[in-house]
Amino acid sequence: MEPIPRRVCEKLKHYVYLYIDPRDKLPFYVGKGKGNRVLAHLNDATETEKVTRIRELRKLGRPPIIEILKYGLTEREAFLVESSAIELLGIDQLTNRVKGHHAAENGRGRLTDIIDELDAEDVAISHSAILINISRLYRYGMSPVELYNVTRGVWKVGKRRSKAEFAFAVYGGIVRAVYRIAAWVPAGSTMTDRNYAEKEYELTERFEFVGQLAEEKIQRKYVGKSVTQYFAKGSQNPIKYVNCDERKRLRPDDRQQ
Repeated sequence: MEPIPRRVCEKLKHYVYLYIDPRDKLPFYVGKGKGNRVLAHLNDATETEKVTRIRELRKLGRPPIIEILKYGLTEREAFLVESSAIELLGIDQLTNRVKGHHAAENGRGRLTDIIDELDAEDVAISHSAILINISRLYRYGMSPVELYNVTRGVWKVGKRRSKAEFAFAVYGGIVRAVYRIAAWVPAGSTMTDRNYAEKEYELTERFEFVGQLAEEKIQRKYVGKSVTQYFAKGSQNPIKYVNCDERKRLRPDDRQQ
C-alpha cells in the first residue's frame, strides 16, 4: 500500500485505527499513531499474533481492512480513545497484547466495582511489601489463578525484592490481592499459563515470584484499600517497594488484625 501523503498526515494528526478481518468484518487489532504508523504493521517481521493474522490474510488474497476510528486528536486523546476501544471490544477478542496506555484511568468496569474503587479508603502499609501495578494486564472477573499469574511475573526488580514478605496486586490504585512470597526465581523458569514467548518480554534480568495467597487477616487488612499514595503521580514504574530497607517482622498489633 502506498504511503499516506504528507498533507493528509498533517490533517490526520494523531489517530486511532483498526485492522479488520475481511472474513467476518471484526476488528482484530486496535492501534494509535500519527503519520504512516497505521501502515507499519504490513511490513512487520516479528512473530506476534497480529502479524501472523496479517500474513494469513495476505496468503488468502484477502488483506486486512484498515479503518481510522478517530483522527484529528492530541496524543493523549489518542491514547484514551485507543484504550477505550480495546476495553469495549475486549482484549481477548483482539491480537493486542495489552490494554493500551491510560487503561487504568477511569476505565471500563462494573458499576459496583467503580463505586468500590472511588470509595476506597487509604491504607498504611505496615509490612514489608512490593506493590505491583498490573494495570495493563488486569481485567475484571479474572480467576484467582489468572490474577496470580499476572501478578507474579515477569518484572525488572532489584535486590530489595528479597526484603519483601508480601506482593500486592494493584490495579487502579486499589489492592486486588496479597500474596506471601516464598521465593524469587528467574523469569520463565516456573509453570504458568501465560505466554512468555511474546516479543513484549525480554526475560533476561527479569524475575517472577512463587508464593501463595496471604492469610485472611492480611487480605482483610489490605484488599480493597487504596495505595495510590505510594505511587508518584505519572510514574511509569509498575514496582514500588514499601518497608523493604530492612527485613521486618510482623508487629504484635498486626498479628491481631
